[in-house]
Amino acid sequence: MAKVKETVSRTLMVALVLSIVFSVIVSTAAVLLRPAQIKNQNLDIKTNILAASGMLPEAASAEQIEDIFTRFDVRLVDLDSGAFVEPEAVNVQDAMKYDMYKAASDPDMSTKIPAKEDLAGIKRRPNVAKVYLLREGDEVKRVVLPVHGYGLWSTLYGFVSLEGDLNTIEGLGFYAHAETPGLGGEVDNPRWKSQWVGKQLYDENKTEPQIRLVKGGVDANTANKQHKVDALSGATLTSRGVEHLVNYWMGDRGYAAFLKKLRQGEV
Repeated sequence: MAKVKETVSRTLMVALVLSIVFSVIVSTAAVLLRPAQIKNQNLDIKTNILAASGMLPEAASAEQIEDIFTRFDVRLVDLDSGAFVEPEAVNVQDAMKYDMYKAASDPDMSTKIPAKEDLAGIKRRPNVAKVYLLREGDEVKRVVLPVHGYGLWSTLYGFVSLEGDLNTIEGLGFYAHAETPGLGGEVDNPRWKSQWVGKQLYDENKTEPQIRLVKGGVDANTANKQHKVDALSGATLTSRGVEHLVNYWMGDRGYAAFLKKLRQGEV
Protein backbone atom coordinates (compact mmCIF):
# COMPACT_ATOMS: atom_id res chain seq x y z
CA MET A 1 0.00 0.00 0.00
CA ALA A 2 2.86 2.38 0.86
CA LYS A 3 4.47 1.71 -2.52
CA VAL A 4 1.21 2.52 -4.31
CA LYS A 5 0.91 5.81 -2.43
CA GLU A 6 4.55 6.61 -3.22
CA THR A 7 3.99 5.90 -6.92
CA VAL A 8 0.92 8.14 -7.02
CA SER A 9 2.81 10.92 -5.23
CA ARG A 10 5.71 10.68 -7.67
CA THR A 11 3.32 10.76 -10.62
CA LEU A 12 1.60 13.85 -9.28
CA MET A 13 4.94 15.49 -8.56
CA VAL A 14 6.24 14.79 -12.09
CA ALA A 15 3.00 16.16 -13.56
CA LEU A 16 3.27 19.31 -11.44
CA VAL A 17 6.93 19.88 -12.36
CA LEU A 18 6.19 19.36 -16.07
CA SER A 19 3.23 21.77 -15.87
CA ILE A 20 5.43 24.43 -14.30
CA VAL A 21 8.22 23.88 -16.84
CA PHE A 22 5.86 24.06 -19.82
CA SER A 23 4.11 27.12 -18.38
CA VAL A 24 7.46 28.88 -18.09
CA ILE A 25 8.37 27.89 -21.67
CA VAL A 26 5.03 29.11 -23.06
CA SER A 27 5.19 32.37 -21.10
CA THR A 28 8.78 33.01 -22.18
CA ALA A 29 7.91 32.30 -25.82
CA ALA A 30 4.94 34.68 -25.63
CA VAL A 31 7.14 37.46 -24.25
CA LEU A 32 9.89 36.86 -26.82
CA LEU A 33 7.45 36.68 -29.74
CA ARG A 34 5.42 39.73 -28.73
CA PRO A 35 7.60 42.31 -30.53
CA ALA A 36 7.41 40.27 -33.74
CA GLN A 37 3.64 39.95 -33.39
CA ILE A 38 3.25 43.70 -32.94
CA LYS A 39 5.49 44.34 -35.95
CA ASN A 40 3.41 41.97 -38.09
CA GLN A 41 0.15 43.55 -36.91
CA ASN A 42 1.44 47.02 -37.81
CA LEU A 43 2.60 45.76 -41.21
CA ASP A 44 -0.84 44.27 -41.85
CA ILE A 45 -2.53 47.58 -40.98
CA LYS A 46 -0.15 49.50 -43.24
CA THR A 47 -0.77 47.01 -46.05
CA ASN A 48 -4.52 47.49 -45.77
CA ILE A 49 -4.17 51.29 -45.70
CA LEU A 50 -2.10 51.24 -48.87
CA ALA A 51 -4.55 48.82 -50.51
CA ALA A 52 -7.53 51.06 -49.70
CA SER A 53 -5.71 54.09 -51.08
CA GLY A 54 -4.64 52.33 -54.29
CA MET A 55 -0.96 52.58 -53.39
CA LEU A 56 -0.12 48.93 -52.74
CA PRO A 57 2.21 47.50 -55.42
CA GLU A 58 1.56 43.95 -56.58
CA ALA A 59 3.55 41.41 -54.55
CA ALA A 60 4.99 44.22 -52.43
CA SER A 61 7.70 43.31 -49.94
CA ALA A 62 7.59 44.37 -46.31
CA GLU A 63 10.36 46.85 -47.03
CA GLN A 64 8.37 48.41 -49.91
CA ILE A 65 5.25 48.70 -47.75
CA GLU A 66 7.17 50.37 -44.93
CA ASP A 67 8.86 52.75 -47.37
CA ILE A 68 5.62 53.82 -49.08
CA PHE A 69 3.83 54.21 -45.77
CA THR A 70 6.39 56.77 -44.60
CA ARG A 71 4.66 59.22 -46.96
CA PHE A 72 1.65 59.25 -44.63
CA ASP A 73 1.36 61.53 -41.63
CA VAL A 74 -0.37 59.62 -38.81
CA ARG A 75 -2.40 61.99 -36.64
CA LEU A 76 -4.94 61.80 -33.84
CA VAL A 77 -8.20 63.71 -34.12
CA ASP A 78 -10.79 64.79 -31.56
CA LEU A 79 -13.99 63.67 -33.28
CA ASP A 80 -16.19 66.28 -31.62
CA SER A 81 -14.09 69.30 -32.55
CA GLY A 82 -12.29 67.93 -35.61
CA ALA A 83 -8.99 69.27 -34.25
CA PHE A 84 -5.72 67.40 -33.98
CA VAL A 85 -4.62 66.22 -30.53
CA GLU A 86 -1.15 65.21 -29.43
CA PRO A 87 -0.43 61.54 -28.60
CA GLU A 88 0.29 62.43 -24.97
CA ALA A 89 -3.37 63.42 -24.58
CA VAL A 90 -4.30 59.73 -24.91
CA ASN A 91 -1.31 58.41 -22.99
CA VAL A 92 0.87 57.26 -25.89
CA GLN A 93 4.16 58.57 -27.20
CA ASP A 94 3.49 57.75 -30.84
CA ALA A 95 0.19 58.21 -32.69
CA MET A 96 0.69 54.88 -34.46
CA LYS A 97 0.52 53.11 -31.10
CA TYR A 98 -2.89 54.50 -30.21
CA ASP A 99 -5.66 51.88 -30.32
CA MET A 100 -8.96 53.65 -31.02
CA TYR A 101 -10.89 50.39 -30.68
CA LYS A 102 -9.51 49.71 -27.24
CA ALA A 103 -10.32 53.32 -26.33
CA ALA A 104 -13.93 52.74 -27.42
CA SER A 105 -14.35 50.22 -24.59
CA ASP A 106 -13.05 52.67 -21.96
CA PRO A 107 -15.82 54.94 -20.59
CA ASP A 108 -13.25 57.66 -19.90
CA MET A 109 -12.05 57.67 -23.50
CA SER A 110 -15.29 57.11 -25.37
CA THR A 111 -18.88 58.24 -25.75
CA LYS A 112 -22.02 56.14 -25.60
CA ILE A 113 -24.02 56.52 -28.80
CA PRO A 114 -27.79 56.97 -28.43
CA ALA A 115 -29.53 53.96 -29.97
CA LYS A 116 -31.43 56.03 -32.54
CA GLU A 117 -28.14 57.51 -33.82
CA ASP A 118 -26.13 54.31 -33.76
CA LEU A 119 -26.34 53.47 -37.47
CA ALA A 120 -23.15 51.42 -37.33
CA GLY A 121 -24.29 49.34 -34.35
CA ILE A 122 -21.11 49.98 -32.36
CA LYS A 123 -22.69 51.30 -29.10
CA ARG A 124 -19.63 53.35 -28.11
CA ARG A 125 -17.40 55.65 -30.14
CA PRO A 126 -13.84 56.65 -29.18
CA ASN A 127 -13.45 60.35 -28.45
CA VAL A 128 -10.20 60.37 -30.41
CA ALA A 129 -9.62 58.63 -33.75
CA LYS A 130 -6.50 57.93 -35.78
CA VAL A 131 -6.26 59.25 -39.35
CA TYR A 132 -3.70 58.91 -42.11
CA LEU A 133 -2.86 61.94 -44.26
CA LEU A 134 -0.80 62.15 -47.41
CA ARG A 135 0.20 65.67 -48.40
CA GLU A 136 2.36 67.13 -51.11
CA GLY A 137 3.50 70.46 -49.78
CA ASP A 138 0.40 72.11 -48.33
CA GLU A 139 -1.97 70.13 -50.55
CA VAL A 140 -3.86 67.11 -49.23
CA LYS A 141 -3.66 64.26 -51.74
CA ARG A 142 -5.27 61.48 -49.73
CA VAL A 143 -6.83 60.85 -46.35
CA VAL A 144 -7.45 57.34 -45.06
CA LEU A 145 -10.01 56.90 -42.30
CA PRO A 146 -10.61 53.84 -40.11
CA VAL A 147 -14.23 52.66 -40.03
CA HIS A 148 -16.10 49.84 -38.34
CA GLY A 149 -19.64 48.68 -37.87
CA TYR A 150 -21.86 45.65 -37.52
CA GLY A 151 -22.89 43.51 -40.48
CA LEU A 152 -24.83 40.25 -40.16
CA TRP A 153 -22.62 38.14 -37.91
CA SER A 154 -19.74 40.38 -37.00
CA THR A 155 -18.19 43.79 -36.69
CA LEU A 156 -16.39 44.75 -39.88
CA TYR A 157 -13.15 46.72 -39.50
CA GLY A 158 -11.67 48.58 -42.44
CA PHE A 159 -10.59 51.81 -44.10
CA VAL A 160 -12.12 54.36 -46.44
CA SER A 161 -9.67 56.37 -48.55
CA LEU A 162 -10.69 59.75 -49.94
CA GLU A 163 -9.05 61.80 -52.66
CA GLY A 164 -7.79 65.31 -51.98
CA ASP A 165 -11.25 66.83 -52.55
CA LEU A 166 -12.34 64.89 -49.42
CA ASN A 167 -15.44 63.75 -51.26
CA THR A 168 -14.37 61.28 -53.93
CA ILE A 169 -13.87 57.75 -52.61
CA GLU A 170 -10.53 56.33 -53.65
CA GLY A 171 -11.11 52.92 -52.15
CA LEU A 172 -12.66 50.87 -49.38
CA GLY A 173 -11.44 47.66 -47.79
CA PHE A 174 -12.07 45.52 -44.71
CA TYR A 175 -9.28 43.72 -42.92
CA ALA A 176 -11.31 41.88 -40.27
CA HIS A 177 -14.83 40.44 -40.24
CA ALA A 178 -16.69 37.13 -39.88
CA GLU A 179 -19.38 37.52 -42.54
CA THR A 180 -20.67 34.49 -44.46
CA PRO A 181 -18.22 33.26 -47.13
CA GLY A 182 -19.67 33.67 -50.61
CA LEU A 183 -22.35 36.07 -49.38
CA GLY A 184 -21.47 38.86 -46.95
CA GLY A 185 -17.87 37.71 -47.21
CA GLU A 186 -17.87 39.18 -50.72
CA VAL A 187 -16.87 42.47 -49.12
CA ASP A 188 -13.37 41.09 -49.84
CA ASN A 189 -14.07 40.59 -53.53
CA PRO A 190 -11.79 42.95 -55.56
CA ARG A 191 -14.45 43.34 -58.24
CA TRP A 192 -17.02 44.56 -55.71
CA LYS A 193 -14.52 46.83 -53.99
CA SER A 194 -13.57 48.38 -57.33
CA GLN A 195 -17.13 49.76 -57.63
CA TRP A 196 -16.40 52.18 -54.80
CA VAL A 197 -13.62 53.95 -56.68
CA GLY A 198 -14.78 57.38 -57.84
CA LYS A 199 -18.07 57.39 -55.92
CA GLN A 200 -19.06 60.68 -54.32
CA LEU A 201 -19.48 60.57 -50.58
CA TYR A 202 -21.48 63.74 -49.93
CA ASP A 203 -24.28 65.72 -51.48
CA GLU A 204 -23.43 68.89 -53.39
CA ASN A 205 -23.25 70.89 -50.15
CA LYS A 206 -20.83 68.34 -48.67
CA THR A 207 -22.90 68.05 -45.53
CA GLU A 208 -24.73 64.70 -45.54
CA PRO A 209 -23.21 61.34 -46.54
CA GLN A 210 -25.23 59.85 -49.39
CA ILE A 211 -23.80 56.37 -49.93
CA ARG A 212 -26.38 53.71 -50.80
CA LEU A 213 -25.99 50.01 -51.60
CA VAL A 214 -28.61 49.14 -54.18
CA LYS A 215 -30.32 45.76 -54.35
CA GLY A 216 -30.39 44.61 -57.97
CA GLY A 217 -27.35 46.69 -58.88
CA VAL A 218 -26.44 50.08 -60.30
CA ASP A 219 -26.46 50.82 -64.03
CA ALA A 220 -26.20 53.82 -66.34
CA ASN A 221 -29.86 54.70 -65.76
CA THR A 222 -29.73 54.64 -61.95
CA ALA A 223 -30.57 58.03 -60.45
CA ASN A 224 -27.76 59.60 -58.42
CA LYS A 225 -25.51 56.70 -59.35
CA GLN A 226 -22.47 58.70 -58.22
CA HIS A 227 -23.47 57.82 -54.65
CA LYS A 228 -24.48 54.20 -55.23
CA VAL A 229 -22.82 50.77 -55.24
CA ASP A 230 -24.23 47.31 -55.97
CA ALA A 231 -25.51 45.57 -52.87
CA LEU A 232 -23.94 42.19 -52.12
CA SER A 233 -26.05 39.44 -53.68
CA GLY A 234 -27.85 37.40 -51.01
CA ALA A 235 -26.37 39.48 -48.20
CA THR A 236 -28.95 42.15 -47.41
CA LEU A 237 -27.93 42.68 -43.80
CA THR A 238 -24.21 42.84 -44.54
CA SER A 239 -24.89 45.32 -47.36
CA ARG A 240 -27.03 47.42 -45.04
CA GLY A 241 -24.30 47.27 -42.41
CA VAL A 242 -21.65 48.51 -44.85
CA GLU A 243 -23.90 51.34 -46.03
CA HIS A 244 -24.68 52.36 -42.46
CA LEU A 245 -21.11 52.21 -41.17
CA VAL A 246 -19.75 54.32 -44.05
CA ASN A 247 -22.47 56.95 -43.62
CA TYR A 248 -22.09 56.92 -39.83
CA TRP A 249 -18.33 57.48 -39.85
CA MET A 250 -18.50 60.15 -42.52
CA GLY A 251 -21.31 61.93 -40.69
CA ASP A 252 -21.51 64.31 -37.74
CA ARG A 253 -20.69 61.68 -35.13
CA GLY A 254 -17.71 60.50 -37.12
CA TYR A 255 -15.19 62.41 -39.21
CA ALA A 256 -17.39 65.21 -40.58
CA ALA A 257 -15.98 67.89 -38.26
CA PHE A 258 -12.42 66.88 -39.08
CA LEU A 259 -13.06 66.77 -42.84
CA LYS A 260 -14.65 70.21 -42.69
CA LYS A 261 -11.61 71.68 -40.93
CA LEU A 262 -9.29 69.91 -43.34
CA ARG A 263 -11.28 71.20 -46.32
CA GLN A 264 -11.03 74.75 -44.97
CA GLY A 265 -7.33 74.45 -44.21
CA GLU A 266 -7.79 74.78 -40.45
CA VAL A 267 -5.85 71.59 -39.63
